[in-house]
Amino acid sequence: MLKYSTIACLLILLFGAKTPSSDGANILGIFGTHSPSHVIIHMAMMKTLADRGHNITVVTQMKPKLPPHENITVILAPPTPERERYIKEFMAEVSNEKPSFFETIMKTIINSAEQFEGQYEFTVHPNLKEIYENPQTKFDLMFLGPMGNDYQLGIAAKLHCPVIATWVGVPMPFMDSFVGNVNDPSYVPSMNVALEEDHNTMKFSQRFGNFFKHSFLITVNKLLDIKMNQFYVRLFGNETDPDFPNYYEMKRRISLLFYNYHSPSEGPIRPTVPQSIEIGGIQVKDQASPLPKELAEFLDNADEGAIFFSLGTNVNTNTFRRDIIDVIYKVLSKLPQRVVWKWEDLKNKPGNASNIYFNNWLPQDDILAHPKTKLFITHAGKGGVAEAQYHGVPMVALPIFGDQQGNAEMMKKSGFGQWLDILTLTEEELEESIHEVLDNPKYRQAIGKFSSLYRDRPLTARQSVIYWTEYVLRHQGAYHLQSPLIHMDFVARNNLDVYGVVITVSLVLFILLIYIFKFAFRNILKVVSGQSKSVPDKLKSN
Repeated sequence: MLKYSTIACLLILLFGAKTPSSDGANILGIFGTHSPSHVIIHMAMMKTLADRGHNITVVTQMKPKLPPHENITVILAPPTPERERYIKEFMAEVSNEKPSFFETIMKTIINSAEQFEGQYEFTVHPNLKEIYENPQTKFDLMFLGPMGNDYQLGIAAKLHCPVIATWVGVPMPFMDSFVGNVNDPSYVPSMNVALEEDHNTMKFSQRFGNFFKHSFLITVNKLLDIKMNQFYVRLFGNETDPDFPNYYEMKRRISLLFYNYHSPSEGPIRPTVPQSIEIGGIQVKDQASPLPKELAEFLDNADEGAIFFSLGTNVNTNTFRRDIIDVIYKVLSKLPQRVVWKWEDLKNKPGNASNIYFNNWLPQDDILAHPKTKLFITHAGKGGVAEAQYHGVPMVALPIFGDQQGNAEMMKKSGFGQWLDILTLTEEELEESIHEVLDNPKYRQAIGKFSSLYRDRPLTARQSVIYWTEYVLRHQGAYHLQSPLIHMDFVARNNLDVYGVVITVSLVLFILLIYIFKFAFRNILKVVSGQSKSVPDKLKSN
């Protein structure tokens, strides 16, 4: 009897176990960004879904640094040579200027025509246009990496499929407007606004600056929406189908927004809607991959520990001023630690120090996961900072442009390291900062505490991507998750009509009360006056 009971239990467990579906969905990823680091984040999501068994088609401007996958088809729609030259010149310019956040935004606005045209060229590239004009595959879902290309939502309209938007950084008004996240400047820091250590609110000066930065970004977002609508009409305005949605309707049809962000650890705590899904650290592997043999031996034999130095994928180190590179090389070459340095042109290295390993492509996540890695010298891009935080590696940041200085400031205020101005860098400053972060245990302790919090989640980043993507597939867009806010116009969402009625009624009542009081006062006055006159008359008669 016990034997049969055991078999019955095993059968129940077998049939009750949830197994992946053998019928994978057809998913299209449109990632027109010219930033390799952004592509890394997007492809991490695509690989996760491909591993699950879904059929993935990705269209991008550049070939992802990802081993071939049987479930992933990559279609390239590269920029024209003129466009590629413009991008390289722009990146070289901002790299040597180190503009502030506002300067970066203003430079982006000034050069926005070029950037928008670049995205337009990507959208009408024959390799992409063939997919949405003459579809050979019925796609069940589309992923879009928004970055001045929101009008590409029209591709999902052409393919009659829901959309998931994916953002590679922290929440911003541009992204929050997709799903209706609350972005109150009184307690939600804007981009590059760092809270003081051990504080969860902003002081007055921060709230004051945050208000204007928030207002500026909101205004830019409104203007961007107008431009995106113009491109949408330019691309899809000749549709004969009367039911073909316009740009604003397509924005309201976005099913989910994936953020490469984790609020419980990164902070601040802020109100978010169910459509807003945090997948911070999606690019970090659950298990580090084996390093190339030569690099593995170099790190394994680093008896004094190792330092990893990389300024990311957007910056070509060969375009930096030679004096800056000389300062960095002189400091790193005399350290007792071994240094792994990402350098583009291996035929023109800064030097040949025996403690430095140069390469033009390095598996960053795997290097940071190596037990001998004690310090990360970084440009403070969101992806690299997240990987260092996950692996508990303290940092010295050399931010260059965009959000990097804000990331570096938040990293410093959180106690995870130091940051320096790369354009005014001196040997003494760099050497002092490196020794401070390496030798003072408080940095490793602080980032180690953060790492344990960053990892502690009910679902890993990959599990979240799988669950919520398949949730959207199961529920044909999952539009029931949407906030009412995205379906309301400016007047309704700000309750202006209600306030208008309340103020109008209050004014009418106030005016009526004044008339009533005036009327009552006059009649009372008449009565009082009549009585006062009648008293002397009576006295006279007496």
